[in-house]
Amino acid sequence: MKTGKKIIKWFLYLLFIPAAYIIMALILSSITVERKVSNENSEKLIYLNTNGVHLDIVIPIEYVDSLVLSGIKYNQNDTYLSFGWGDENFYINTPTWNDLTFSTAFKAMFLESSTLMHVTRYKQKQSGWVEIKVNELELKKLNNYLLNTFDVNQKGMKIILENKGYSSIDDFYRSKGSYSCFKTCNSWVNIGFKDSGLKSCLWTPFDFGLIKKYQ
Repeated sequence: MKTGKKIIKWFLYLLFIPAAYIIMALILSSITVERKVSNENSEKLIYLNTNGVHLDIVIPIEYVDSLVLSGIKYNQNDTYLSFGWGDENFYINTPTWNDLTFSTAFKAMFLESSTLMHVTRYKQKQSGWVEIKVNELELKKLNNYLLNTFDVNQKGMKIILENKGYSSIDDFYRSKGSYSCFKTCNSWVNIGFKDSGLKSCLWTPFDFGLIKKYQ
Protein backbone atom coordinates (compact mmCIF):
# COMPACT_ATOMS: atom_id res chain seq x y z
CA MET A 1 0.00 0.00 0.00
CA LYS A 2 2.81 2.39 0.87
CA THR A 3 4.38 1.89 -2.55
CA GLY A 4 1.05 2.59 -4.24
CA LYS A 5 0.60 5.80 -2.26
CA LYS A 6 4.09 6.95 -3.20
CA ILE A 7 3.41 6.32 -6.88
CA ILE A 8 0.16 8.30 -6.72
CA LYS A 9 1.94 11.08 -4.80
CA TRP A 10 4.69 11.41 -7.42
CA PHE A 11 2.15 11.21 -10.22
CA LEU A 12 0.26 14.14 -8.70
CA TYR A 13 3.53 16.07 -8.36
CA LEU A 14 4.25 15.48 -12.04
CA LEU A 15 0.78 16.75 -12.94
CA PHE A 16 1.13 19.79 -10.69
CA ILE A 17 4.32 21.12 -12.32
CA PRO A 18 2.96 21.63 -15.87
CA ALA A 19 -0.38 22.79 -14.49
CA ALA A 20 1.34 25.41 -12.31
CA TYR A 21 3.48 26.51 -15.27
CA ILE A 22 0.45 27.01 -17.52
CA ILE A 23 -1.50 28.87 -14.84
CA MET A 24 1.46 31.16 -14.10
CA ALA A 25 1.99 31.76 -17.82
CA LEU A 26 -1.65 32.68 -18.41
CA ILE A 27 -1.70 35.08 -15.45
CA LEU A 28 1.56 36.84 -16.35
CA SER A 29 0.59 36.95 -20.05
CA SER A 30 -2.59 38.82 -19.13
CA ILE A 31 -0.68 41.54 -17.24
CA THR A 32 0.18 44.37 -19.60
CA VAL A 33 3.38 46.39 -19.47
CA GLU A 34 2.18 49.62 -21.01
CA ARG A 35 4.00 51.50 -23.72
CA LYS A 36 6.45 54.07 -22.36
CA VAL A 37 5.33 56.87 -24.69
CA SER A 38 2.12 57.94 -26.43
CA ASN A 39 1.27 57.18 -30.06
CA GLU A 40 2.46 60.61 -31.16
CA ASN A 41 5.05 60.53 -33.95
CA SER A 42 4.50 56.77 -34.35
CA GLU A 43 4.35 56.73 -38.11
CA LYS A 44 6.39 53.63 -38.92
CA LEU A 45 4.84 50.16 -39.17
CA ILE A 46 6.30 46.85 -38.05
CA TYR A 47 4.43 43.57 -37.62
CA LEU A 48 4.02 40.45 -35.52
CA ASN A 49 3.66 37.15 -37.32
CA THR A 50 2.75 33.76 -35.86
CA ASN A 51 2.53 30.26 -37.28
CA GLY A 52 0.08 29.45 -34.51
CA VAL A 53 2.76 28.78 -31.90
CA HIS A 54 5.90 30.73 -32.78
CA LEU A 55 6.15 34.55 -33.01
CA ASP A 56 8.36 36.50 -35.42
CA ILE A 57 9.13 40.21 -35.58
CA VAL A 58 8.61 41.52 -39.14
CA ILE A 59 10.26 44.78 -40.20
CA PRO A 60 10.34 46.53 -43.59
CA ILE A 61 13.91 46.29 -44.90
CA GLU A 62 14.10 50.08 -45.16
CA TYR A 63 13.68 50.24 -41.35
CA VAL A 64 16.26 47.54 -40.58
CA ASP A 65 19.52 49.06 -39.33
CA SER A 66 22.55 48.62 -41.61
CA LEU A 67 24.42 46.79 -38.84
CA VAL A 68 21.57 44.28 -38.54
CA LEU A 69 21.45 43.86 -42.33
CA SER A 70 25.20 43.30 -42.57
CA GLY A 71 25.87 39.63 -43.24
CA ILE A 72 22.19 38.75 -43.83
CA LYS A 73 21.21 37.26 -47.18
CA TYR A 74 18.48 39.17 -49.00
CA ASN A 75 17.59 40.28 -52.52
CA GLN A 76 16.87 43.69 -53.99
CA ASN A 77 13.20 42.87 -54.53
CA ASP A 78 12.69 41.71 -50.92
CA THR A 79 10.60 44.19 -48.93
CA TYR A 80 10.34 42.68 -45.43
CA LEU A 81 12.52 40.63 -43.09
CA SER A 82 11.12 38.55 -40.24
CA PHE A 83 13.25 37.63 -37.22
CA GLY A 84 12.66 34.69 -34.92
CA TRP A 85 14.81 33.10 -32.21
CA GLY A 86 14.81 29.60 -30.83
CA ASP A 87 16.50 26.33 -29.92
CA GLU A 88 18.85 25.04 -32.64
CA ASN A 89 17.84 21.39 -32.44
CA PHE A 90 14.14 22.32 -32.43
CA TYR A 91 14.51 24.65 -35.41
CA ILE A 92 16.58 22.31 -37.57
CA ASN A 93 14.77 19.06 -36.80
CA THR A 94 11.20 20.38 -36.60
CA PRO A 95 10.37 22.11 -39.89
CA THR A 96 6.69 21.29 -39.26
CA TRP A 97 4.79 20.40 -36.08
CA ASN A 98 4.33 16.87 -37.46
CA ASP A 99 8.10 16.44 -37.04
CA LEU A 100 8.04 17.28 -33.33
CA THR A 101 9.20 14.51 -30.99
CA PHE A 102 9.12 14.28 -27.21
CA SER A 103 12.92 14.15 -27.10
CA THR A 104 13.30 17.36 -29.13
CA ALA A 105 10.72 19.22 -27.02
CA PHE A 106 12.22 18.00 -23.71
CA LYS A 107 15.77 19.01 -24.66
CA ALA A 108 14.61 22.45 -25.80
CA MET A 109 12.60 23.15 -22.66
CA PHE A 110 14.86 21.75 -19.96
CA LEU A 111 18.45 21.34 -21.23
CA GLU A 112 20.92 24.09 -22.04
CA SER A 113 21.44 24.27 -25.77
CA SER A 114 22.62 26.45 -28.63
CA THR A 115 20.18 28.80 -30.33
CA LEU A 116 19.57 30.26 -33.76
CA MET A 117 18.10 33.35 -35.37
CA HIS A 118 15.66 32.52 -38.15
CA VAL A 119 15.47 35.21 -40.84
CA THR A 120 12.80 35.01 -43.55
CA ARG A 121 12.51 37.27 -46.58
CA TYR A 122 9.21 38.50 -48.01
CA LYS A 123 8.45 40.41 -51.19
CA GLN A 124 5.07 41.64 -49.97
CA LYS A 125 3.03 42.02 -46.80
CA GLN A 126 1.19 38.89 -45.65
CA SER A 127 -2.49 38.99 -44.68
CA GLY A 128 -2.04 37.44 -41.23
CA TRP A 129 0.49 39.95 -39.91
CA VAL A 130 -0.54 42.12 -36.95
CA GLU A 131 0.26 45.79 -37.50
CA ILE A 132 2.16 47.81 -34.87
CA LYS A 133 2.96 51.52 -35.01
CA VAL A 134 6.38 52.55 -33.68
CA ASN A 135 8.42 55.74 -33.44
CA GLU A 136 12.08 56.32 -34.32
CA LEU A 137 13.42 55.62 -30.82
CA GLU A 138 11.42 52.42 -30.39
CA LEU A 139 12.58 51.21 -33.80
CA LYS A 140 16.19 52.01 -32.96
CA LYS A 141 15.99 50.07 -29.69
CA LEU A 142 14.36 47.12 -31.42
CA ASN A 143 17.09 47.07 -34.06
CA ASN A 144 19.69 47.14 -31.30
CA TYR A 145 17.97 44.20 -29.58
CA LEU A 146 18.07 42.17 -32.81
CA LEU A 147 21.71 43.07 -33.43
CA ASN A 148 22.76 41.98 -29.95
CA THR A 149 21.00 38.61 -30.34
CA PHE A 150 23.10 37.54 -33.34
CA ASP A 151 26.33 35.72 -32.52
CA VAL A 152 29.39 36.68 -34.57
CA ASN A 153 32.74 35.14 -35.49
CA GLN A 154 36.18 36.53 -34.67
CA LYS A 155 35.86 38.98 -37.55
CA GLY A 156 32.58 40.32 -36.18
CA MET A 157 30.50 38.72 -38.95
CA LYS A 158 27.20 36.89 -38.52
CA ILE A 159 27.49 33.10 -38.77
CA ILE A 160 25.08 31.59 -41.29
CA LEU A 161 24.22 27.89 -41.38
CA GLU A 162 24.54 27.19 -45.07
CA ASN A 163 21.71 25.27 -46.76
CA LYS A 164 19.76 24.77 -43.51
CA GLY A 165 16.75 26.98 -44.27
CA TYR A 166 13.30 25.49 -44.80
CA SER A 167 12.97 27.04 -48.25
CA SER A 168 14.63 29.46 -50.67
CA ILE A 169 13.49 32.52 -48.68
CA ASP A 170 14.89 31.83 -45.21
CA ASP A 171 18.17 31.18 -43.41
CA PHE A 172 19.46 30.36 -39.94
CA TYR A 173 22.22 32.24 -38.12
CA ARG A 174 24.04 31.50 -34.88
CA SER A 175 22.67 33.46 -31.93
CA LYS A 176 23.33 34.18 -28.28
CA GLY A 177 21.43 32.80 -25.31
CA SER A 178 19.93 29.47 -24.31
CA TYR A 179 16.34 28.38 -24.85
CA SER A 180 14.28 27.11 -21.91
CA CYS A 181 10.71 26.86 -20.68
CA PHE A 182 11.23 30.30 -19.13
CA LYS A 183 12.85 31.89 -22.19
CA THR A 184 10.97 30.67 -25.24
CA CYS A 185 10.86 31.98 -28.79
CA ASN A 186 7.83 34.04 -27.80
CA SER A 187 9.27 35.44 -24.58
CA TRP A 188 12.29 36.52 -26.66
CA VAL A 189 9.97 38.63 -28.83
CA ASN A 190 8.19 39.93 -25.74
CA ILE A 191 11.49 40.94 -24.12
CA GLY A 192 12.45 42.79 -27.30
CA PHE A 193 9.20 44.75 -27.22
CA LYS A 194 9.57 45.50 -23.52
CA ASP A 195 13.18 46.66 -23.92
CA SER A 196 12.11 48.87 -26.82
CA GLY A 197 9.42 50.57 -24.75
CA LEU A 198 6.54 48.95 -26.63
CA LYS A 199 3.45 47.45 -25.05
CA SER A 200 4.22 43.92 -23.87
CA CYS A 201 3.32 41.18 -21.41
CA LEU A 202 4.88 40.97 -17.98
CA TRP A 203 6.08 37.54 -19.19
CA THR A 204 4.73 35.08 -21.71
CA PRO A 205 5.95 31.81 -23.20
CA PHE A 206 3.06 31.74 -25.70
CA ASP A 207 2.41 33.60 -28.95
CA PHE A 208 -1.13 34.71 -28.09
CA GLY A 209 0.01 36.63 -25.00
CA LEU A 210 1.64 39.39 -27.05
CA ILE A 211 -0.58 39.10 -30.13
CA LYS A 212 -3.69 39.88 -28.04
CA LYS A 213 -2.15 43.15 -26.86
CA TYR A 214 -2.28 44.44 -30.42
CA GLN A 215 -5.47 42.95 -31.84
